[in-house]
Amino acid sequence: MNLDFTPELVLEAYRAGVFPMADETGDIVWFSPDPRTILPLDTFQMPRSLRQLLRRNAFEIRIDTVFADVIAACGDRLEGTWISNEIRDVYTQLHTLGYAHSVECWQNNKLVGGLYGVAIAGAFFGESMFYRISGASKVALANLVDRMQTRGMTLLDTQWTTEHLARFGAIEIPREEYLRRLKRALALPVSFT
Repeated sequence: MNLDFTPELVLEAYRAGVFPMADETGDIVWFSPDPRTILPLDTFQMPRSLRQLLRRNAFEIRIDTVFADVIAACGDRLEGTWISNEIRDVYTQLHTLGYAHSVECWQNNKLVGGLYGVAIAGAFFGESMFYRISGASKVALANLVDRMQTRGMTLLDTQWTTEHLARFGAIEIPREEYLRRLKRALALPVSFT
């Protein structure tokens, strides 16, 4: 158990360019990768299959209706997950405080995909995503990007590069550049909600 792992500590860490994950023993480990991966909102790449899903309105999008279910589904999909019970508890508290958010894809009144992360001013720190129906997490990501652009947010932090995120235009930038962008995003008078 990490006795000092609190929502306030997590928020301060994000503001400093650091984020937590649980290791295989459940201990909280802190990261500030160099390079850092971001998904530039103005160059978001939308594959043809995603455009087709969006045109068909295959999913109903909801925001923050079942945050605890989304973080649980993200953790359940990973063997040896970094989303420990302690992570779930603190991020659920962050949700209650208005900082952690979920973008959810629903079909026939069932949660079929989504993502969650933390929003502070003009920055969104993406944590994890899941799907139960193909394409659902991609639709959630596209809706996140749209929501951020609409609200004047500027920084979508994805932490590390994955093949999945690279398809959408994720890029790596040096930590110093990331921290400059973070500082500008945190100074914006905008909000995710």
